[in-house]
Amino acid sequence: MKITMNQLFSKPSNWIIGLLAFVCVTTTSSSWSANGEELFKTNCAACHKPLENSTGPKLQGVRQKWEDGGALEGSIYQWVHDWQVAAAKDPYAMAVSKLKPDAMSKFPTLTVDDINSIFDYVDAYKAPAVATTDVATTGAEGQAEEGSGVWIWLILGAVFVVVILSIGGIKRQLSSAIAEEENKPAGESKTYGGELRAWAWKNRTYVGIGGFVVFVGIIVALIFALLEVGVYHNYQPSQVIEFNHTIHAGINKIDCKYCHNTVEKSRTAGIPTVNVCMNCHKGISGRDDAQKAKIAKIYDAAGFNPETGMYSGVTHPLIWNKVHNLQDFVYFNHSQHVVVGGVDCKQCHGDMAKEKTARVMPVAELSAIEGNIPLHQETLTMGWCIECHSQKEISNGPTNTIGSGYYNEIHNRLLKYDKELYQKYLADDKVTVEELGGWECAKCHY
Repeated sequence: MKITMNQLFSKPSNWIIGLLAFVCVTTTSSSWSANGEELFKTNCAACHKPLENSTGPKLQGVRQKWEDGGALEGSIYQWVHDWQVAAAKDPYAMAVSKLKPDAMSKFPTLTVDDINSIFDYVDAYKAPAVATTDVATTGAEGQAEEGSGVWIWLILGAVFVVVILSIGGIKRQLSSAIAEEENKPAGESKTYGGELRAWAWKNRTYVGIGGFVVFVGIIVALIFALLEVGVYHNYQPSQVIEFNHTIHAGINKIDCKYCHNTVEKSRTAGIPTVNVCMNCHKGISGRDDAQKAKIAKIYDAAGFNPETGMYSGVTHPLIWNKVHNLQDFVYFNHSQHVVVGGVDCKQCHGDMAKEKTARVMPVAELSAIEGNIPLHQETLTMGWCIECHSQKEISNGPTNTIGSGYYNEIHNRLLKYDKELYQKYLADDKVTVEELGGWECAKCHY
């Protein structure tokens, strides 16, 4: 009896079952393994480490620690959402809030499942046996990339698909053997390609519809992928010093312009020099070990000896990672927005008095801040800027009433050359950036 292997894909169900099994196993498993790690690095890694204390305490085993300490049920999740609410309701949370002077950031958008994913990842985290990341080069300060098990799940998924398809082939071979044993015609033996073509022709209507749906789906997926180019979702790079804005801008109420002192004078806001830091930190060395370690980096950069109060003259520049990145073909001028436009820093950067380290804040969080213009397009995209220009009003009434020479000139030119257009602008009792050319391509692009 001769058994061929050309009948493996005779039934469409074998293809469908195998494909679904492969997609489910690989997609679900890889998401499960990466989700907690991604959430941790996005929201927690700036202040916390899994195995050692940093700005915040180590997180491994923190759920069990809270439970053993007598925390109320669900209190740790409320702590992540809003530590002040948790401290008001739970004595254990109140005690935790007093352990460090740094206030916990608030993460109201994280769900309970998100928080559990973070804790699951942290609890399973193990320090690598051999450090492969140069901290001095990357600025990660002790964090090493942990390899994921995605490839393992891919291999297992591929093996599972092969097993499913093999079972289908064995079934067809057995059917052929039985037909031969009973002297029944077994049918013409075909190659895989031949069987696939025959099946496709027999079901050409469904194949055509399915092919069209798949084609449209691929086009849509490509369009959405292109729309994500240059979009930064909650981007928060590591820094050479974990600068805490909540202490400086929040508790001590230092004006943003004190450190970013070129924001009213040039297109860039400027990163403060070490000399600016030393204006205060020459006499402030920190209250705990974590703060002292950070300030020691400033002293080293400035060549300052806190014991003698003398400068050595040997300095080392601090290399900061840029947070808000715009493409090279985009022109943005801080002074024009801050001085002429009167835009508050929190419109684009968020309320830094409540943010520890700078990040590209999602548009939903920016819109929720009191006083901000509610926007909907992704932060730092062209749609985000255009939407703001269409809503931001320059003045309520004639532009010569706002005390700016720039807008006085526009006011005079409109009255001289196109008074009718100016009256059209004032029909809604306000003049927007869009109405004065804020949508012109050359305003933002070279």
